[in-house]
Amino acid sequence: MPAQHQQATLAGSPQETDNTAIIVLGASGSFHATLRLRRRTPALFGLYKNGFLPKNCQIIGYARSHIELADFQSRVSSKIKTTTDADKKALQLFLAMCTYFSGKYDDPASFKALDTFATGLEAVVPGRRHRVFYMALPPSVFIPASAGLRDHAYAKQGFNRLIVEKPFGKDFDSSKALSSALAAKWTEDEIFRIDHYLGKEMVKSLMVFRFANVFFGAVWNRFYIDNVQITFKEKIGTEGRGGYFDEFGIIRDIMQNHLLQILSIVAMERPVTLDAEDVRNEKVKVLRCIPPLTLSNVLLGQYTASDDGKEPGYLDDPTVPKGSVTPTYAAAVFSINTERWEGVPFILKCGKALNEQKAEIRIQFTDVPGNIYPSAARNELVIRVQPDEAVYMKMTNKQPGLSTSTITSELDLSYSKRYEGVKIPEAYESLILDALRGDKSNFVRDDELDAAWRIFTPLLHKIEADKIKPQLYKFGTRGPDGVTEFIEKCGYKRSTDYSWAPPPKA
Repeated sequence: MPAQHQQATLAGSPQETDNTAIIVLGASGSFHATLRLRRRTPALFGLYKNGFLPKNCQIIGYARSHIELADFQSRVSSKIKTTTDADKKALQLFLAMCTYFSGKYDDPASFKALDTFATGLEAVVPGRRHRVFYMALPPSVFIPASAGLRDHAYAKQGFNRLIVEKPFGKDFDSSKALSSALAAKWTEDEIFRIDHYLGKEMVKSLMVFRFANVFFGAVWNRFYIDNVQITFKEKIGTEGRGGYFDEFGIIRDIMQNHLLQILSIVAMERPVTLDAEDVRNEKVKVLRCIPPLTLSNVLLGQYTASDDGKEPGYLDDPTVPKGSVTPTYAAAVFSINTERWEGVPFILKCGKALNEQKAEIRIQFTDVPGNIYPSAARNELVIRVQPDEAVYMKMTNKQPGLSTSTITSELDLSYSKRYEGVKIPEAYESLILDALRGDKSNFVRDDELDAAWRIFTPLLHKIEADKIKPQLYKFGTRGPDGVTEFIEKCGYKRSTDYSWAPPPKA
């Protein structure tokens, strides 16, 4: 049985006598729908199992495919791992909450029928009737579907929330058009633009690290920090989804959203309160202080086959257009023109088919003035986002024993060791719960999107208009040959005598 339902903590949460229908659009069909389902359904099950879904709740899958309810529930269960008898029993109860309705994304009659179907399910409770619409849809049907929901399936006796998946456009103009289309039907308070990196445990902890620890606050500025790196690395390539990826490229797919969101939290000023609007105001202020990127501060790459030939190159993917120059790797240097960060380079790096899988924030401090230990490496604060969540500080220590030489070591907060047995929720689990509670702190606001696209749009148009060729790199390497020099040019000093390792798994 699921855990007892948790007490509501925010005014926007459903009450005991209310009903909440979670309607997931894009719940079957294509490869991309299957990929989305693989991430969302375990999140919903996790919330159910731990008692965080509202007491009266239905999950309605909506898509164009005509499939039987048993088939839909089978697809849902296939994405959820159960390891105990209790989990298996909870899964059966969860599946009983899941139902399916077939309809088009651009047809008013389909949405009217969906409304009638949902109303029938909601009739079991006397309280208000809320609806949360999760738009896991391709951009081509996004606008008509959101309009159809607002016009024909909008709850009349409770709150309505629209969860929107990226991509939020391809440049400033397309993003603005999308925002305008949404604003014509939905209020900004009803729109929850989801970037799943904002739901990751270490990203949600960033503000606590910064503003609840006096020793970080004292050194979080240009006088003590030399450079900041935010890195996303994947070991896999496009794996058959190259045609979809080629429409966007690594900059739009990762850097413009996930990494820029992390940058804004690292660099923001302390908000007046923890209210969602106060937090997001400070993030927008940071983005408005970043000049647009140019080719001179960007390095682009595209992977080729591995040395042994076992892993194909990007252009070997049959779904990728022949001769594509879409980058699968990008490194870029950002400047933030504020008193706190003037002169401190923020280096964002992301790529596919690299030598390891990780996402991390690496803050390198300045050299010690008048250092009497010239061999000492710079201090670094590293926040490991995934995998093996951790915070560790690289520091210099005396070599134990009779030696007087120095050695690089660390102060290490590895979550698997310090919080042994504590399950860290998946990012989507955390964000869906935030949406149910009406907490928008970890969702993207419309003016935040505008500020982000203003930074990237001139560069993206230049790359595409001039067909800039990326540097080639082998599958399974660190990226293009020039990446080390690119980073060192920004002032980063790499120490080769130290490497952090996570605690051994039990």
